[in-house]
Amino acid sequence: MPRSSLTTRTRLITAAEELFAERGIDAVSLREINRASGARNAVAVQYHFEDRAGVIRAILDKHRGAVDAARHLMLDGYEQAGRPDLRGLAEALVVPSATKLADLDGGPAYLQINSELVNRPQAGSVDSGSSDSRDSGSSDSRDSIRRWRSLVEPLLDPEATRLHRRFTAIRFSAAELGRRAASGPHTDDRLFISHLVDLVTAILVAPVSEQTVRLADDRDTSLGVSSRATRRPEAVEPS
Repeated sequence: MPRSSLTTRTRLITAAEELFAERGIDAVSLREINRASGARNAVAVQYHFEDRAGVIRAILDKHRGAVDAARHLMLDGYEQAGRPDLRGLAEALVVPSATKLADLDGGPAYLQINSELVNRPQAGSVDSGSSDSRDSGSSDSRDSIRRWRSLVEPLLDPEATRLHRRFTAIRFSAAELGRRAASGPHTDDRLFISHLVDLVTAILVAPVSEQTVRLADDRDTSLGVSSRATRRPEAVEPS
């Protein structure tokens, strides 16, 4: 790509990050992104990204490679330690994304955009799947989240897995990081991140009440789904 074209593309991504973070993805037109970037060509956004989904993918691609790589490193360390540690896995979910709070090249905007995508009622119009497998991101950038989910599952009560507890943790972490990014910068991000890891750990280990189990059974019965997973006594508490 010619240098001038690359510069235009970079300016468009930066403009889109700022506008999406400030006003929300659906409230920003492609024309506004074009104008805010200072692009001379009136259809520069369409030329570089085709449509809104292409702009969002470009923003995610800009940031998620580093997040994904950092999470894989933390998961490598977890596996090498060879012991169950749900707080360690909660850290592997939260910390790589939280580094974007200090990324001056659009990091806080990315966290706000990611939060909106993950927490949409129909998460996945651009990048997510459904139910407990809903993890925002393209197939490549989701690899660390898929790995994280596979490592967490054996440590959870099967009822928590049935109720998509892992996706609840993903969604909560994204929402809190997006909220933090929108209100920053802050001087106590280390405290915030540590507390967020505590909260995600609590989500993962919180017991499922008998009332919730009964209601889930009733729901599954009404849907014709085989209900009530067998509880596994080896479900592990955080270390």
